[in-house]
Amino acid sequence: MTIEKLPHAKLPSLFEFQFLISEGESDSGPVRFSWNSSPSSRNVRKSLDLIESLLRLAEVGQYEQVKQLFSFPIKHCPDMLVLALLQINTSWHTLRHELISTLMPIFLGNHPNSAIILHYAWHGQGQSPSIRQLIMHAMAEWYMRGEQYDQAKLSRILDVAQDLKALSMLLNGTPFAFVIDLAALASRREYLKLDKWLTDKIREHGEPFIQACMTFLKRRCPSILGGLAPEKDQPKSAQLPPETLATMLACLQACAGSVSQELSETILTMVANCSNVMNKARQPPPGVMPKGRPPSASSLDAISPVQIDPLAGMASLSIGGSAAPHTQSMQGFPPNLGSAFSTPQSPAKAFPPLSTPNQTTAFSAIGGISSQLPVGGLGTGSLTGIGTGALGLPAVNNDPFVQRKLGTSGLNQPTFQQSKMKPSDLSQVWPEANQHFSKEIDDEANSYFQRIYNHPPHPTMSVDEVLEMLQRFKDSTIKREREVFNCMLRNLFEEYRFFPQYPDKELHITACLFGGIIEKGLVTYMALGLALRYVLEALRKPFGSKMYYFGIAALDRFKNRLKDYPQYCQHLASISHFMQFPHHLQEYIEYGQQSRDPPVKMQGSITTPGSIALAQAQAQAQVPAKAPLAGQVSTMVTTSTTTTVAKTVTVTRPTGVSFKKDVPPSINTTNIDTLLVATDQTERIVEPPENIQEKIAFIFNNLSQSNMTQKVEELKETVKEEFMPWVSQYLVMKRVSIEPNFHSLYSNFLDTLKNPEFNKMVLNETYRNIKVLLTSDKAAANFSDRSLLKNLGHWLGMITLAKNKPILHTDLDVKSLLLEAYVKGQQELLYVVPFVAKVLESSIRSVVFRPPNPWTMAIMNVLAELHQEHDLKLNLKFEIEVLCKNLALDINELKPGNLLKDKDRLKNLDEQLSAPKKDVKQPEELPPITTTTTSTTPATSTTCTATVPPQPQYSYHDINVYSLAGLAPHITLNPTIPLFQAHPQLKQCVRQAIERAVQELVHPVVDRSIKIAMTTCEQIVRKDFALDSEESRMRIAAHHMMRNLTAGMAMITCREPLLMSISTNLKNSFASALRTASPQQREMMDQAAAQLAQDNCELACCFIQKTAVEKAGPEMDKRLATEFELRKHARQEGRRYCDPVVLTYQAERMPEQIRLKVGGVDPKQLAVYEEFARNVPGFLPTNDLSQPTGFLAQPMKQAWATDDVAQIYDKCITELEQHLHAIPPTLAMNPQAQALRSLLEVVVLSRNSRDAIAALGLLQKAVEGLLDATSGADADLLLRYRECHLLVLKALQDGRAYGSPWCNKQITRCLIECRDEYKYNVEAVELLIRNHLVNMQQYDLHLAQSMENGLNYMAVAFAMQLVKILLVDERSVAHVTEADLFHTIETLMRINAHSRGNAPEGLPQLMEVVRSNYEAMIDRAHGGPNFMMHSGISQASEYDDPPGLREKAEYLLREWVNLYHSAAAGRDSTKAFSAFVGQMHQQGILKTDDLITRFFRLCTEMCVEISYRAQAEQQHNPAANPTMIRAKCYHNLDAFVRLIALLVKHSGEATNTVTKINLLNKVLGIVVGVLLQDHDVRQSEFQQLPYHRIFIMLLLELNAPEHVLETINFQTLTAFCNTFHILRPTKAPGFVYAWLELISHRIFIARMLAHTPQQKGWPMYAQLLIDLFKYLAPFLRNVELTKPMQILYKGTLRVLLVLLHDFPEFLCDYHYGFCDVIPPNCIQLRNLILSAFPRNMRLPDPFTPNLKVDMLSEINIAPRILTNFTGVMPPQFKKDLDSYLKTRSPVTFLSDLRSNLQVSNEPGNRYNLQLINALVLYVGTQAIAHIHNKGSTPSMSTITHSAHMDIFQNLAVDLDTEGRYLFLNAIANQLRYPNSHTHYFSCTMLYLFAEANTEAIQEQITRVLLERLIVNRPHPWGLLITFIELIKNPAFKFWNHEFVHCAPEIEKLFQSVAQCCMGQKQAQQVMEGTGAS
Repeated sequence: MTIEKLPHAKLPSLFEFQFLISEGESDSGPVRFSWNSSPSSRNVRKSLDLIESLLRLAEVGQYEQVKQLFSFPIKHCPDMLVLALLQINTSWHTLRHELISTLMPIFLGNHPNSAIILHYAWHGQGQSPSIRQLIMHAMAEWYMRGEQYDQAKLSRILDVAQDLKALSMLLNGTPFAFVIDLAALASRREYLKLDKWLTDKIREHGEPFIQACMTFLKRRCPSILGGLAPEKDQPKSAQLPPETLATMLACLQACAGSVSQELSETILTMVANCSNVMNKARQPPPGVMPKGRPPSASSLDAISPVQIDPLAGMASLSIGGSAAPHTQSMQGFPPNLGSAFSTPQSPAKAFPPLSTPNQTTAFSAIGGISSQLPVGGLGTGSLTGIGTGALGLPAVNNDPFVQRKLGTSGLNQPTFQQSKMKPSDLSQVWPEANQHFSKEIDDEANSYFQRIYNHPPHPTMSVDEVLEMLQRFKDSTIKREREVFNCMLRNLFEEYRFFPQYPDKELHITACLFGGIIEKGLVTYMALGLALRYVLEALRKPFGSKMYYFGIAALDRFKNRLKDYPQYCQHLASISHFMQFPHHLQEYIEYGQQSRDPPVKMQGSITTPGSIALAQAQAQAQVPAKAPLAGQVSTMVTTSTTTTVAKTVTVTRPTGVSFKKDVPPSINTTNIDTLLVATDQTERIVEPPENIQEKIAFIFNNLSQSNMTQKVEELKETVKEEFMPWVSQYLVMKRVSIEPNFHSLYSNFLDTLKNPEFNKMVLNETYRNIKVLLTSDKAAANFSDRSLLKNLGHWLGMITLAKNKPILHTDLDVKSLLLEAYVKGQQELLYVVPFVAKVLESSIRSVVFRPPNPWTMAIMNVLAELHQEHDLKLNLKFEIEVLCKNLALDINELKPGNLLKDKDRLKNLDEQLSAPKKDVKQPEELPPITTTTTSTTPATSTTCTATVPPQPQYSYHDINVYSLAGLAPHITLNPTIPLFQAHPQLKQCVRQAIERAVQELVHPVVDRSIKIAMTTCEQIVRKDFALDSEESRMRIAAHHMMRNLTAGMAMITCREPLLMSISTNLKNSFASALRTASPQQREMMDQAAAQLAQDNCELACCFIQKTAVEKAGPEMDKRLATEFELRKHARQEGRRYCDPVVLTYQAERMPEQIRLKVGGVDPKQLAVYEEFARNVPGFLPTNDLSQPTGFLAQPMKQAWATDDVAQIYDKCITELEQHLHAIPPTLAMNPQAQALRSLLEVVVLSRNSRDAIAALGLLQKAVEGLLDATSGADADLLLRYRECHLLVLKALQDGRAYGSPWCNKQITRCLIECRDEYKYNVEAVELLIRNHLVNMQQYDLHLAQSMENGLNYMAVAFAMQLVKILLVDERSVAHVTEADLFHTIETLMRINAHSRGNAPEGLPQLMEVVRSNYEAMIDRAHGGPNFMMHSGISQASEYDDPPGLREKAEYLLREWVNLYHSAAAGRDSTKAFSAFVGQMHQQGILKTDDLITRFFRLCTEMCVEISYRAQAEQQHNPAANPTMIRAKCYHNLDAFVRLIALLVKHSGEATNTVTKINLLNKVLGIVVGVLLQDHDVRQSEFQQLPYHRIFIMLLLELNAPEHVLETINFQTLTAFCNTFHILRPTKAPGFVYAWLELISHRIFIARMLAHTPQQKGWPMYAQLLIDLFKYLAPFLRNVELTKPMQILYKGTLRVLLVLLHDFPEFLCDYHYGFCDVIPPNCIQLRNLILSAFPRNMRLPDPFTPNLKVDMLSEINIAPRILTNFTGVMPPQFKKDLDSYLKTRSPVTFLSDLRSNLQVSNEPGNRYNLQLINALVLYVGTQAIAHIHNKGSTPSMSTITHSAHMDIFQNLAVDLDTEGRYLFLNAIANQLRYPNSHTHYFSCTMLYLFAEANTEAIQEQITRVLLERLIVNRPHPWGLLITFIELIKNPAFKFWNHEFVHCAPEIEKLFQSVAQCCMGQKQAQQVMEGTGAS
């Protein structure tokens, strides 16, 4: 067929039509295409036909020609052609596909209609999947063809994919090369998580995909295999961003272990090389960069100009040692780091021991990995991450732009691969920092850095403030803050390589920040390792270099953490110039190697060029242009109150300390601020130019003994004479004062310099600085000034006394100084004594001044006199003793005079110390303290608040802390306060304000104080008393110290907040009292609030302190209980306790003078503790050292009676020993007796160690012992054996030991995990369950699983036995309900249903019984309401709530109760409810089912708790009105119930009943669970009231006449029935009265028995009555009717009477089930049930003469019996019975009958009563059917001679008296209203009487009938007619029997019964034998 013959021949016009997209493919209406000026409008369909024809032609050989035809439209109207092609459904695909592929790229470009075309192509109707595949391939093709891998194209593809929502499909496609590229771009735009996507793809496609990833990386990042640096050959856009690279490598590395060798090696090479590529230089934080350094752009700048030295042995820092090569969970980490993370440890523990101390072979041989490595990557080579061997690299050229090549000869493969992680790849140190931080985050992070380096007036932050902020940000819940934290840390770490270029001051600040980060623990694991590594690195730099000082400053900052890193300390100690470290740091490092702090924490000083520069900068910042206003705080906190006078301006420097109470004491480093600030401005010293200053600093930095002369010469050359005063000041202030280790060096320097003028300057400068320090503020915490003073003292001695020069009286009067300090107090002595000691120390080196020089000896005698002072601080005495030792003097031989007491001397004393603090006026008023300058210039005064704590006003015993009322008597109200004079009523506000302030603060302050003081106190007391065997001494000392520390801690914590809080509370109270206050009144209010707060703060503070102290004692006892116990234990064993470890340590390490001795503690040491007791901070001193009042006033025994656990163990041991003694000697070798002995040994071991591990071992032994016990042994021994094991478990379960939850969990775990051979010991497991030792939820689940759906036969048999014992047998375990074995029963039922006839033997019957017991009320659908209820019950015992949930629930409950009772609650609280649901949402309670469940549980518990509290009140106050108390309980309970009801009503959609019912069941389950738990725990203390109220109110709420409730009424009732069934009296006897009231409530009975259609409620209600009868049965059977039981019995009778009256049909239908559980002796109870007859029936009068029973119409109708009575018959028995009834075979049936019915030989319990009842009724019903089948009706004649009657006769004859009685009772139970059963059994009873072969049977029949008649009415109708017939019908010769006349009273009884039944006359006739038959 040729083209010409086609229907539309002229082809070009085909494409000249106007085209409408048919059928609305576009949302924007039809899109018009018109390319030709004269569009001819053609039918679209025809055009489609044409194209279809063309395609068909192409398929049949005209391919090329047709293809050419299409070239015109392709060029001119591609969009129309594509649309046409897409709309054709044809089977000729080849050309179509080719055309579409050709056309697609046009639309991927920038065609105007591309969006519409692509949308239709992808989403249009009827598009086959192959079209999408085509488009995807076209995209890939377009991207990968031509200018290869053009990123702009890729970006366009990604945009298209996003628009089409096709990205996920694209990413699942191929080719991999394109897909990976697309994914990388998508992840950068945050369209997908790259790591997850890669992991999934690797898992899905394996090696081909990995290979593709690697090809991709090689292409996009050539340098990853050691190629060129990326800049050289790739445009910027084509470079791969580092984070993408890192993510891909991390994912590849994670799977490196599971791919081929070759791939694996390439991956590892890539990882190793990746840091070269990623080491892009970063900008330093602003403000740090020195002017000279240009911002770097190339990755080569990463080379640090610092020399890189080998890090020998740093392998030890590879945190975590060797782990499995890859840990799946941590794909981002190199394999050798896996273990560090899989088992989190403290970093110190994670350092493995040093393996090879000298691993310097780094980079020995990287075979042929690459021929060249750009050095750019190795700029940080010296710190190759963590865990690299040492990198012995050649020195790197300092020019950062030179690229050097490394020969590869010496690079070794494994080491290289080890160094996969370079520090610059911080994405691996911080997975969080892997993210790309936004510009705002980066800017904010940098702004903080900027502030650290700023100078005022710009905004500044101190290092401590930044650290505090970082700490806050780290744990912040705000994502932004966490990001800033990560960003700051990352920037700081990445900046490390530029530190060497920082100026000194900035470097010092950075060092402090760096050290602070380690000190505060802001980084962990890898980052911590890296930080430590950097510091070590810096310290290894040459002594005196910039980075060395960086290291020292950082190390000094975290020196207190060194003890945690012993391994690290070893590295530090091995540094070659370690001995040149500051002395105090050497101490820290040496002790740190043994994981200890130095015994005396030396406060050394560190001086670095940076710290000097910083100090100078701060000093300059301290001299502002004009004096600050009085009271203003200057930005720099200094520690001196010196006022300095300048020539022009007066500058006053208020101390920062006096303003800011919470400034931390400057403990960190010796800080020379005091000296800097006090440098006298009046004599301006000429400063040398900066370059000279630097040279001088350099000379002193590098000064040593060996280069002394050379440096002296340098100094002479450098420094002109005019600058020498500056040098002297520099030497003394910035060197000598803080570098005591170099004093001798500097002294030698002076000697070598030989410049007497300079020596004088130095001496004067020394005196000047000493005076500054002596007159400075002597704050207790000002350690740094004390250090400086000591150092200057040492120096003074060295340049005077040691060189035989005197210290002149005019310069320093040492003796007067000591006297003045003594007079002024402890603080001054702390300064002066060490100073004097240091000065005198040098006298030993002097020929002149060494002892016995009189000047020296005079001062020594004053010191000796001081030494005798009893209250001198120990450390000062120690200083004096050390001095004596150094001067080779014996302190006892000195001659102390009387100088200190010399009054005259005092008068003439020249003050050398500043005025003491004691001059401050009384603290009450705290006037401003002014310091004025004495000078000709005008003086300014500064006002500062005194730092001194106010004088104590109260003695410890003044304040009573048992309640807040203790504050009232002491509150100070100043009558002169203007506000009170104007408004006296406001005085009432004061007490409340103070009490509220105390209440808010007391708990947090007390807890914090105790926590902090406890640790300190415990450590010190343990150390001091380690060798003292008297626990009482230890305890008293601990209490003294604890009181002191706790009180002090509480005081400093609470004073400030209290002041503020009291003041704020007062202002608020005043403001609310005076609503419209004038400005004057407001001012008065503020003034009054301030004064009252000031007056009463001390009192409030004391109250909190004393509360803390009282609580601290018992806490301390708990903490030291083990210590006390060990000492007691030793004494009991006749030993003297002492701690062997401490003893060894003391003997080996401690000098004789301070060594602890075995035995009592030294009296001097005890004196320290007594001092603690005398001066409790905040209280007046006392000499009464007795225990504080309160808790500790109890005698010592009770206060810390033996550690509870030990007591429990002791009791357990005693009882076990008693049991062992009781075992007879013959059984002593029995394995069970031996097992008991070994159990005893384990108990003793556990008692001695008293830790959880030992307890766990003991518990396991006890459980396994129980399971192992078999019944084969001696019965008595077995009993004892079990008793002992239980005793041990019960002991461990004791709340004072390990508690029930822990023990039950562990016992259950043992049961689950033990070996199969004794896992299934049913007696043992039942014993454990019976004793509340098993976690039933856990065990139930395990049991259900272990049955393996019936495959594990042993487990199934065991589960059946257990269910039978726990739920079916009479001896059932009361606290176990079917809820506890929910899953087990469910599994057993499933097995039973699925096994179809071959179920394990007995399973169907067991399930039948279980079902009959419970199934009436159970729908076992998983997830159905019943499941909800059971899960609610089990969740009620879960206590591990999320933190804060309890508080939330309490808040919400309180809110709801208030809303419920508020007037605005609306009808049925609906308004309140909608408001409240909003609050629940807000608090997040409604987020998950689990939270809702926990909320209900917590609310139930709280409501119950409130009720208990209210009822306890009533007990304490019997006069209280019980109605009021009830109302109080109901107040909360009713609100809670309304909330439940509303939630149930409104949950889910209005029509969705499932949610409502599930919620109701869950809530009921929770209440039940809480009730059962409460019932178990409180036992006889249990209260029914709250639960009863919840159930009854909820029942009423949910039965209200509302449509929504009516629709779910049946399910609601079912839920309540289930609830009541689970709470049946046998399970919760404490709840029985409330339970009976609930089930007999009129609403409940009416709903269950009348309103529910089709009598669906009946079986459930019947089950509840059966539950009641079962509970009563044992009491009734044994006639144990105590008062409570009588009340319950009476209640039961009343319920039955109501039922008999209103619902007799119900009793009729269920009579059998009820009689089955009522004991035979409960005659009246049973009569009530049997008397019921249908209300529509008229009963014929049984006393009617000649009543013809067989003529009654009802007599042939069978009654309805709704109980499945055949269920109890064993299957074989029933089979035999049926067979016998039909065929009278097997013949043995009758003879075996008795043995089948008998179950034991125990009188009263011989027979299976249920089986007898079932047998009688079954045989009777079969007999009636049999008679009816024969066409007759039962009568005396028709019932005889049948198999049925044979059975009855056999039973009557064969059974013994007990059995026969039960049998006849079973017959009598069927004598009810007129029906076929009554008739048949009445005949049977009479027939048996007539046919009886002995009078005994007749007598028994008479007894059974008679005992039912002589009780009160009602009497069943059938019973009456049977008995009347018996006595009336002469055929039975009743009156002729002997038993009628055996005794006069019996005869009388029969006569009266006969008269009642028949009337007197007829009775007389009958008895005489004349009556009518």
